[in-house]
Amino acid sequence: MVKLTWRNLWRRKRRTMITAMTVAGGLYFSIAFTATGDYAYTNMINASATMGLGHITVEADGYNASPSVNKRVTDSKKVRDLALSISAVYQASIRVTGQAMFASAAKSVGGVFIGIDPSQETAKTNIFLRSLIDGALFNTANGRDVIIGSGMASKLQLKLGRKLVYTTTDIHGEMVSEVARVSGIFNTGVSEVDSTIVILPVDRVRNLIAYEPDEATMISVFIHDQRKANDVASTLKTKLSDMPSEILAWHETQPDMAGMISMDRRMNYMSQFLVGILISAGILNTMLMSVMERKREFGIMLAIGMSPWRLFTLVLFESFWLGLVGLILGVIFTAPTYYYMHNVGIDLSSFMGEGYDIAGVLLDPVMKYRLYKESVISIMSAVLGLTTLAGLYPGFRAGRMSPVENLKVI
Repeated sequence: MVKLTWRNLWRRKRRTMITAMTVAGGLYFSIAFTATGDYAYTNMINASATMGLGHITVEADGYNASPSVNKRVTDSKKVRDLALSISAVYQASIRVTGQAMFASAAKSVGGVFIGIDPSQETAKTNIFLRSLIDGALFNTANGRDVIIGSGMASKLQLKLGRKLVYTTTDIHGEMVSEVARVSGIFNTGVSEVDSTIVILPVDRVRNLIAYEPDEATMISVFIHDQRKANDVASTLKTKLSDMPSEILAWHETQPDMAGMISMDRRMNYMSQFLVGILISAGILNTMLMSVMERKREFGIMLAIGMSPWRLFTLVLFESFWLGLVGLILGVIFTAPTYYYMHNVGIDLSSFMGEGYDIAGVLLDPVMKYRLYKESVISIMSAVLGLTTLAGLYPGFRAGRMSPVENLKVI
């Protein structure tokens, strides 16, 4: 049966190749849609995680819905150690955040501070560190140095070494102030971020707002694969079941970005569905023509004893072979493009302009490809499945043919 169907496929070489090329083209576009989406979504999620919240955030109950310095995690070092004990986690950072007024001799502006421990921060987990354009991060968690965004530096007319006064409220509701010096200036490319964010030493902030040495607003957890955020969050909830805290994955702390990604992914799926319909239509047309052209041949097969079921299987096998040939051609044609797009990509910065962001997350101006193993399996299975299913109706028609009537066909 296998040999027979393979030989039948090449009786009309031109038609077979045209149909196989249709399948190959469908595979090419499906991979392009999926690989572009996988790269863009992963890049956005990882970039947003490094802006302060991490892929998973451990915080006090109710903090995400209504932030306040009074809502705090009381045993932050234990939480961090438990998070780091999970194999999927590569870093966890203790942070204290809040709102403040920042002033210089020129003027004052409102903004957000993030208190960090420099020993727990790297450029991989902190976008502000890898975006430094002048100066450097402070060395201690209790110093008086700060790093600010380029937008705030421009508004307050600040340079390296200049004084900055920040004023906030402590846990008792009292106004408190501290003086610091600018040790670094960052530029993420997102104007709202560069104009409002200030990075402070975490212990200095704790002293200012009357936190205990082990208290923090949140612990930002970073994982190797953002797709496992829910699983890691569930594991953390189990480990921290005796502590009053909320463990939230990135899509819960950043619903705007999650909604945008979800909508874009649905549009991606719709595009691939339409491509799949086109592929199926091409296979269906080819197999139906093949069946109609071979009525006399099928009549003879039925007359000498072949069952309708085996005739149906024969046509279905031909459809399967056609899909498999198309897949192989698709892989051959797609491989060079994928290699180039994965390693080099296309720079779209001239079209996007500077500082192009979505939901406050700066987009990578270079469009690249990235495919997860699950995506490859899904695409291959879907294409091969659609091409095989497209042979169902032609196979049914072949099995329903009358031997007597078909033998009359010249």
